[in-house]
Amino acid sequence: MESSALFTDFYSLTMAQGYWKRGQNDRAVFEMFFREQPFNGGYAIFAGLETLLEKLTNFSFSDDDIVYLKSLNVFEEGFINFLKSFRFKGALWAMDEGTVVFPQEPLIRVEGTLIECQIIEGLILNIINFQSLIATKTCRIWLAAKKGKLMEFGMRRAQGPDGAISAARAAFIGGASGTSNTLAGKIFGIPVMGTMAHSWIMSFNSEEEAFDAYAALYPDRSIFLIDTYDTLKSGIHSAIKVGKKLAAKGKNFGVRLDSGDIQYLSTEVRRLLNEAGLRDAFITVSNDLDENIIEMLVKEGAPVDSWGVGTRMVTGGNVAAFTGVYKLTARLEGNTAVPVMKFSDNPEKNTNPGVKQVWRIWDQNGEAVADILGIDGDDDGKPQAGQRCCFWHPSADYRHFFYNVDSAEALLKKRIEGGAITSELPSLDAIKAHANANLDRFDSTYKRLLNPHIYKVSITEKLRLLKLDLIEKNLIQKQN
Repeated sequence: MESSALFTDFYSLTMAQGYWKRGQNDRAVFEMFFREQPFNGGYAIFAGLETLLEKLTNFSFSDDDIVYLKSLNVFEEGFINFLKSFRFKGALWAMDEGTVVFPQEPLIRVEGTLIECQIIEGLILNIINFQSLIATKTCRIWLAAKKGKLMEFGMRRAQGPDGAISAARAAFIGGASGTSNTLAGKIFGIPVMGTMAHSWIMSFNSEEEAFDAYAALYPDRSIFLIDTYDTLKSGIHSAIKVGKKLAAKGKNFGVRLDSGDIQYLSTEVRRLLNEAGLRDAFITVSNDLDENIIEMLVKEGAPVDSWGVGTRMVTGGNVAAFTGVYKLTARLEGNTAVPVMKFSDNPEKNTNPGVKQVWRIWDQNGEAVADILGIDGDDDGKPQAGQRCCFWHPSADYRHFFYNVDSAEALLKKRIEGGAITSELPSLDAIKAHANANLDRFDSTYKRLLNPHIYKVSITEKLRLLKLDLIEKNLIQKQN
């Protein structure tokens, strides 16, 4: 499937023409990382990699795209001809999709010509930022629900058709059991789920008649929406009458609450179901839920069996965007990498220079201790099992810690070489399983909603010295 290379910021094309005209198309290294955790949380979930790889390997300008670019009267004929055969032919390293990630560490590293690296910037950031945001939000909700059954119900409130599809995929990675989005179910193999709308009930003369008709159609998957008129005075009683008929046939059913005081109503509904001998009947709830509401309901013991979450899951709720950025970190002169660094009046926006790897340090119990940034290929500087190492704060100041390394895992792995995907991509189920397993290897203090513990992201001594050297050279240039 073709993927239009017009999906890029306009300045990427104007800069690309500048590189082309100046003959300045040397190879370079860019990294994608993010600056701060969304939702004031302690972790994020890396998502969107498979989508990116598939689109990136088909990223090109169609004949219609070329006609459009000509019509802008900005680009020279020679550059237009250059774009006709444009394809990404570089290399890309990335963490495994579903990995728990932290600020300042490269999630993706790209090596290629300046032009191709520049043109693909928007594609990388758009896909990874959105899916990582939604996967992280969903994970927070799923953990708040004590890893209970979580259904993604957000299609009608998502940011357009593509937003709905991408959100369904990312939500599944983050912990959702299924989606209401039927097309997403087809594309990704995600289980599709749903109950009924109030309109179904209102189209009948009574709730009992509506539930009866639904149970006749779907005896093995009946979930009755009981708040159309009055949850406790009519809805639950109609559901019990129809539910008893199903139970007599060996079938189970559920009820859904979509309004009101969920804690009070779910408690009363559970009591009435139990008194009717329907202890196996389950309760699902919706109604603008998020991780904070769900955490409170769980702590208060609300007897909820599954959760339907829409708007505040697929839109990111009160956080509009993931803070991912894409920066040049090295120019390649032959086989030599010349590190470069962005300086800012805001020190937290200073970048880490050079071609880097990220190592995750595990303790003897297999729990994560810290993530370490260092120069890739530097065998002397990388963390090694059995060594006592000194790791420094990314700001390259005096803050540091010593650690006796039990084991270290390199997180950035090659995914594309010469513009082609290097290995078979994992299934979405495998990505979801990796996210879950990875989460379990972090202490609960990093995952709590309120005031989470800050996970260490540090740099090696060699990277620190490189950074300090570039800072000093920059100061000298300013003085001159």
